[in-house]
Amino acid sequence: MELTEFIERSIGRWRSQRSGHHLAFSHFEEIRSTIDIVALEADDSAVIDICKLYNIDPTTALHPFRMSWEGESDWDEDDIQSGSCVLVPIPDPENPDRGKLLREQGYAETIAAVGNYHLSKDGTFTLLTEYDRAAAEERI
Repeated sequence: MELTEFIERSIGRWRSQRSGHHLAFSHFEEIRSTIDIVALEADDSAVIDICKLYNIDPTTALHPFRMSWEGESDWDEDDIQSGSCVLVPIPDPENPDRGKLLREQGYAETIAAVGNYHLSKDGTFTLLTEYDRAAAEERI
């Protein structure tokens, strides 16, 4: 599967179950969410803005999209987590199954983030994002 097909299949509304281990708090967290993924054009102002933030040519973006979510955690069931961010895949020209994913905000920290992605032959999308004080690995 190529990244284009993976993203096109991802457009729509999804239910998600995500888990995380917070070493600092010695806590294992489970989060259940509803996620909406909407395709964006490469010339969308939000896509151009995030590309400028990282000095990336917006014409190298491949199928940018906006992801919105609303979910709850077993850590604090009264706290509804919601948000939205723009994601811009930038494939490696020499290896299109790998590249960078620019994000308005990350998961581990709510700041702009760049992750490295890899799409395996079986269609598994793996994203590794490193922050100042944390790292997140996601597999879809």
